[in-house]
Amino acid sequence: MSSRTLSLIGVSLVMGLGAAWMADSWLSARLNATPDDHLRSVVVATVEIPFGQMVEAQQVTTVRMPMDTIPDDAFDSSEQAIGKIATFDILRGDIVRSARLSEHLGGSTLASLIAPDKRAISVRVDDVVGVGGFLLPGNRVDVLATKNTAAGSNNAVSRTLLENLRVLAVDQTAGTDKTQPVVVRAVTLEMTTTEAEALVTAQTEGKLQLALRNPLNLEKKAVAVAPTPAAPVVAVAALAPRPVVQRIAKAQDSSITVIRGVERSVINLR
Repeated sequence: MSSRTLSLIGVSLVMGLGAAWMADSWLSARLNATPDDHLRSVVVATVEIPFGQMVEAQQVTTVRMPMDTIPDDAFDSSEQAIGKIATFDILRGDIVRSARLSEHLGGSTLASLIAPDKRAISVRVDDVVGVGGFLLPGNRVDVLATKNTAAGSNNAVSRTLLENLRVLAVDQTAGTDKTQPVVVRAVTLEMTTTEAEALVTAQTEGKLQLALRNPLNLEKKAVAVAPTPAAPVVAVAALAPRPVVQRIAKAQDSSITVIRGVERSVINLR
């Protein structure tokens, strides 16, 4: 075998070993590659989580997503979302966010749905007041108040008392899994303390009627709170000037005494 052939065989072996080493290095780098810094774990819903329901472990999972597509209040661990109450409907595949969940600190789950600065007030309803049974948790309603203008009179006046109130529950149900109308006996509404006072006052004065709103209509006017009775004004009559009382007293020795108010004078008669 010539030296040239041996040289070619040697070069081939060296090139083959080099190629094998480079391939091994490339595969090792791919297998041992660190996660992309532009990806982050985020919690998403695996099923639909209705409004008012507590989040359970089988309802959420974690996936990796680009960081620039993840909201700031998203969870990166399922344990952070489990046990909280959904304050909005969460669809399958939605990112689970803290803005759509509320802490469950004990008691009923309804208490966790109320905003910190608001209260829950229940209104007794029938098939008419309850908008034919079409009210469901999460709907928005206006409250109309009707009262007679005078005692024993059939003349009544109606006005929009409160606007854009959120329905928290119907009867004892806070879920939104129903779509068919259901006649209920009570509707629980979310409102401020000022609105709650106006509502309770209107209940004692007359009848209430609920009006269902379009969820896209967020316009809200000022709350029509019943005016507080003003303190009675006592009319103070102006003091009239004291009439001048003129009394004439007969005096001795041809003189008289004239008294005008608090003044007194003596006039001599000629």
